[in-house]
Amino acid sequence: MFEQFTKAARVVVRDGVHIAEQDEAALIEPEHLLLGMLKQDGTPATAALAHHAVTTSAARDAIAATRRRGGLTDADSAALSEFGIDVDAIVAAVEQTHGEGALAGTVKRRRTVGPRWRVAFSSDSKRVLQYSLREAVERGDRSIGDEHVLLAILRVGGVTANALESLGVTHQSVRAYLGSASPR
Repeated sequence: MFEQFTKAARVVVRDGVHIAEQDEAALIEPEHLLLGMLKQDGTPATAALAHHAVTTSAARDAIAATRRRGGLTDADSAALSEFGIDVDAIVAAVEQTHGEGALAGTVKRRRTVGPRWRVAFSSDSKRVLQYSLREAVERGDRSIGDEHVLLAILRVGGVTANALESLGVTHQSVRAYLGSASPR
């Protein structure tokens, strides 16, 4: 499947791997693919993200905020507040007892001595790469571009998709932008 990736999509994966290694992450997560995507310029995915005013800094902040709440979205927090549950107060109480970022669930990889080893892809990242093929097929494209990876991130869901949605980026809005930006 990787041979069907465009150069831009391959760079997304390569840069995502490098970012995960720099972050000493235990696994390559969809957030690393998104951050790798944001390092590029002039691609369909970066144009869609720029259209939605998403920057690397905003993406990192949104991912951190979503992780800090244990993966709960803004919509989840709003729904819980209707029942009188203050998610921010709960997060603050948990962090007071267990330390900052206690609900984040981020795992650093152990330092190794000897040759450098590659970080493995998480199951969500593998699904993103698989769904990028589906996105390309659904759009009638012959190759998998970084725009398909972005659509797949939003389709798979999870922390990265929730963070993007908090920034106003949805699967439907990206599809609509891509449809209007590139005539068939």
